[in-house]
Amino acid sequence: MKLSIIIPAHNEEERLPPVLDSYARYYVDRFGPEVEIIVVVNYSSDHTLEVTKAFAETHPVVIVVNEPKKVGKGGAVLLGLRQAKGDLIGFVDADGSTAPEAFDDMVKSMGDAGCVIASRWMKESVVEPKQPLMRRVMSRCFNLFVRVMFGLKITDTQCGAKVFRKHAIDEIISRLGLTNWAFDVDMLFQTRRAGYTIREVPTVWRDRAGSKIHYVASSLDMILALVRLRLIYSPFNWVVEIYNSIARRLMQMKG
Repeated sequence: MKLSIIIPAHNEEERLPPVLDSYARYYVDRFGPEVEIIVVVNYSSDHTLEVTKAFAETHPVVIVVNEPKKVGKGGAVLLGLRQAKGDLIGFVDADGSTAPEAFDDMVKSMGDAGCVIASRWMKESVVEPKQPLMRRVMSRCFNLFVRVMFGLKITDTQCGAKVFRKHAIDEIISRLGLTNWAFDVDMLFQTRRAGYTIREVPTVWRDRAGSKIHYVASSLDMILALVRLRLIYSPFNWVVEIYNSIARRLMQMKG
């Protein structure tokens, strides 16, 4: 198997079918039966599971994994990683922001790297429409926080398109423990710790209507997740249990 593409999907009954159609057509033409598209349906209350299964019936390259419990995007990607058989394993968002041609640019750029990630912040990248100022500011603050705390000199850890070599995934997967906001940072941090090169490439990224992320409301969650991750990989990992207790109380207060 040459390529595995994982698509985590939560309540994506409307946006997912055209994405599956475009990816299946493009990659079957490119790889034939040597590609698999693994859709991990997570905690969906709409008809995402049904429409994905219906699509898979006529497209053998599509594999459906259903996880009814809420595990977040990171947990869904982990489920896909454990199932994937490709020499290269990537994941992409279900909203279609990254077209199959843009994803293929990453595959072609692998070279001797262990991981290739798309960046919306390289000068050659195309982002349409231009993101609101608040969202851009928050993205840059988050990136600065990641650089300072983890030493990852990467412009865009959070872009939803990434490709890894299978042997890199096999080496790091047992150490991946965080889902949700810190998952991408955890993957990249573990990849670098394992000695693999991480290559960033410019991308074409088109924002799609219907995003379920509220950026201002989620900023605290993002920072808390990064702090927890940094504590885990530090001499102060014993603080994590205390931190978890405080974080649970904060989440209860928010609820």
